[in-house]
Amino acid sequence: MMFLPHWTLLVVMSSVCCVEVLIDSNSQVFGREDNEVDIQTKMIGERPNIVLIVADDMGWGDVGANWPKTVDTPNIDLLARDGFRLTDFHSGASVCSPSRAALLTGRLGLRTGVVRNFGDSALGGIPENETTLGEIMQEAGYRTAMLGKWHLGTRPRHHPLDKGFQSYLGIPYSVDMGCADPAGSNLPQCPVCPEENSVYTGDTSRCFQDLALPLYRDRKIVHQPVLLSSVASAYADFAANFIESSSSDDTPYFLYAAFSHIHVPLAHAQHFDNITGRGVFADTLRELDWLVGQILSAVAKHGNNTLVWFLSDNGPWVVKCDLAGSGGPFTGDWQRDLRSGGGGSAAKQTVWEAGHRVPSVVYWPKYIQAGGVSSALISALDVMPTLASLANATLPPNRYFDGIDVLPVIMGFTHQGHRVLFHPNSGAAGPEGEIGAVRIGPYKVVYYSGGSPDCSGHAGPVQYHLTLPLVFHLDVDPAERSPLEPSSWKYRNVVRKAQRALSSLLDNIRADNTSCVDYTVSKSARPCCDTQSLICRCPWD
Repeated sequence: MMFLPHWTLLVVMSSVCCVEVLIDSNSQVFGREDNEVDIQTKMIGERPNIVLIVADDMGWGDVGANWPKTVDTPNIDLLARDGFRLTDFHSGASVCSPSRAALLTGRLGLRTGVVRNFGDSALGGIPENETTLGEIMQEAGYRTAMLGKWHLGTRPRHHPLDKGFQSYLGIPYSVDMGCADPAGSNLPQCPVCPEENSVYTGDTSRCFQDLALPLYRDRKIVHQPVLLSSVASAYADFAANFIESSSSDDTPYFLYAAFSHIHVPLAHAQHFDNITGRGVFADTLRELDWLVGQILSAVAKHGNNTLVWFLSDNGPWVVKCDLAGSGGPFTGDWQRDLRSGGGGSAAKQTVWEAGHRVPSVVYWPKYIQAGGVSSALISALDVMPTLASLANATLPPNRYFDGIDVLPVIMGFTHQGHRVLFHPNSGAAGPEGEIGAVRIGPYKVVYYSGGSPDCSGHAGPVQYHLTLPLVFHLDVDPAERSPLEPSSWKYRNVVRKAQRALSSLLDNIRADNTSCVDYTVSKSARPCCDTQSLICRCPWD
């Protein structure tokens, strides 16, 4: 047994540097149990197939296994029953591009430079010198594929095929970044794409973009505007074909399935119309769950040495009203209270729990005991180092990673995850990418609030709490309703720890190889199957 000195910056060195900042002197690092060693010994040379499924804007409370009020996720609930559920799991950011960059690199946006979304006209994307999970798995000998939402650039050198994926089918960014046929359910409503190849001349101020949404197959646009109601079945077929073709030999496969569901505009196949009787959101959530079931069925046909990890990129987009999901008990009451936070949303785009605490289930029947649950503090930043470890892959040297290998947690050997976790601002309040909140064990220190609109369109005033941050004890106050009194000893102790953690993180980042991102835009960058048209329209080939 080894004890670390008080407030030590722990850097674990191998082929990679993983950072766990500020370990409390009361924390202990234990040797592995004998059964853990036995199982890991059996796993040597037996690399699993891996399927990583990422929902879009799905809240913690949108999964029935987390929140009994939800009844529309029977396949995901079955995955949780037969797998391992992580109840204190967090995305790397609370908005699309930064969260996906964090997931695929294991690094915070302060390191990668990806701190805000890429639009359809962005010239840049995920930096070339950042290594993605797809590249790591391909280098390790895996057959790789991706389906769905990329949102890390469309130009050469930033495309999925440039970042480790050997095949791709999907919409390159969010489904509200263009018109579609039909438009889907959205707030505010956007027009359907014109039937002619011409620019929509109506009130486009209510629509995010007037460019038609493209569907890519590898580097080619095969359909524009995409038929949103057909996307789920196309993804299911692509996944099944990839899994079947990859199972014909001993080469393991890695499938990254990044759904467009349940980001607005909501759309689903006709046979899901009114299937729940509770509106378009519930119907679309049911189709998302169906798609999970289709992938699980394809996996089940080809052996049991496949690890499936399901999660969401960030929490629900509350401004979309009844077209948005649920954060469950994580309601961010302090921010939503007009008397304290000034009102507004406390979900997507914020550092409140509903913005980044998301559902997460790991299923691996060969080695994970069914029905396991852990409240360990885990992050999407941990996915890359954990899966790389399973693949016996070598991580790129000369850089730091904010994620850690959490295999001992998901295999049930420990409930110790991160002791400290950082939540970056994601567009609502404070500088984008800057750390807006810090978890210290069960406590959360919040430095920025406000700025995110609720369903009525009201956004509370942006407030900076840099001198007297808000501190919540999440074990007893998951709704973040009542911050600790600044005069209390516990408040002062937690704030001191958070400040030291932040100082150590920033020192580490200054010593790191960080990346710069090109966020400049140009109409020439907008993906189009017909360069003579600003709308673009092309049929299936």
